[in-house]
Amino acid sequence: MKAKDFKLSSHLRFIIPSLIGIFLFMFPITNMEEGEKSVTIPIAILANELQGILADQLSLIMTIIISITAIGTLLVKMVGPEKLDGTPFFKSLFNVPPVWVITRVLGMIFAIMVYFEIGPEAITSDYTGGLLLDSLLHVLFAVFLFAGLFLPLLLNYGLLELFGVLLTKIMRPLFRLPGRSSIDSLASWLGDGTIGVLLTSKQYEEGYYTKREAAVIGTTFSVVSITFSLVVIQEVGLGNMFIPFYLTVGFAGFIAALIMPRIPPLSRKLDTYVTEEADDINEEVPEHHNLFTYGYTKAVERGSKSTGVKDFFKQGGQNILDMWMGVAPIVMALGTIALVIAEYTPFFTWLGMPFIPLLELMQIPYAQAASETILVGFADMFLPAIIGASIESEMTRFIIACLSVTQLIYMSEVGGLLLGSKVPVDLKDLFIIFLERTIITLPIITLIAHLIF
Repeated sequence: MKAKDFKLSSHLRFIIPSLIGIFLFMFPITNMEEGEKSVTIPIAILANELQGILADQLSLIMTIIISITAIGTLLVKMVGPEKLDGTPFFKSLFNVPPVWVITRVLGMIFAIMVYFEIGPEAITSDYTGGLLLDSLLHVLFAVFLFAGLFLPLLLNYGLLELFGVLLTKIMRPLFRLPGRSSIDSLASWLGDGTIGVLLTSKQYEEGYYTKREAAVIGTTFSVVSITFSLVVIQEVGLGNMFIPFYLTVGFAGFIAALIMPRIPPLSRKLDTYVTEEADDINEEVPEHHNLFTYGYTKAVERGSKSTGVKDFFKQGGQNILDMWMGVAPIVMALGTIALVIAEYTPFFTWLGMPFIPLLELMQIPYAQAASETILVGFADMFLPAIIGASIESEMTRFIIACLSVTQLIYMSEVGGLLLGSKVPVDLKDLFIIFLERTIITLPIITLIAHLIF
């Protein structure tokens, strides 16, 4: 079948929603924030506006969402998951393995303690639980609301089919991934790593990625957004160096993306799908087509099968609940624990000690102070920048900022999201991947830093 065989309405059902999706998730807009220009995307602007409007209520709203999730999960476990057979969405939402039941309850306990300021300061302080409930979870609430609602525009109307065909020739040989994964990385890069994880998880659940592909994309392409990166470089006092900083991050991240899928644990993930029917996904272009005409035909075919407005909002609503209730409790529980360890114990200082000789060998000034920031990023991406901001050497601060962004896996957001999603990675995988990314990108970043400074 060719594109010309479809009705005009089928073409429009692909073109209009996809253009709206591209605009919302990928169109860069220059935005004025606190008197300074920043590049962002419409989804992020909507999320920021909502955060501003609900600023005083969001901590309470997130505490309620996390509490409903934990209580609902306990009730379903008590009465039996089979009672929800008639509503498979809510059954999958509340019927989770025991480890996530404990995590959700822990998340609720931490959220209540922080909101009402009861219990030990180690949990309720502005640097641990308070940072999550009063800051990060505000961002997640707003981003998830709009990203979840409008995500079907990227997923359901043919855009992935078009990019899947066009970029297969690039993504397969370089990264051993299907072409459609390029949308995930673009949305992450311009929007937010959380959007990338969400896209990847949804695609995996629907049978478009194998376990290996989902794990690679989730841990390699859910890159930190331009907006987030700007905050990091400003935190270390080098905001004027954003362009060399981001080019360095991009280059080091690209090299890591070439290597990571080819080494364990990612290379050992099974190339099997979560659903049986997806095994026949074919990326070959038929003889009577070129890349573009075949991609466009597949896109129009997908768009023509799309359902109405009611289903769009139903799926968007389910995405939002899935993210709010599936992710927020885990981020609250695991993020708080990681930040408490980082703030109140020398654990990450000890972990950084083996890196001191390596940093000295690379002639990085203040090697001992820098070593403390190397592994602390596993807890939260901002921690290295916060800890490293007081180091006198600009070159060292530059390296710390770049490394914290290229490490990618941090438990207070992307790591927590990956664990809470259906993407097949566990905590051990994430820590190994974090270490590997550190070892791969640190020499590249240091070499570039020596050239710049």
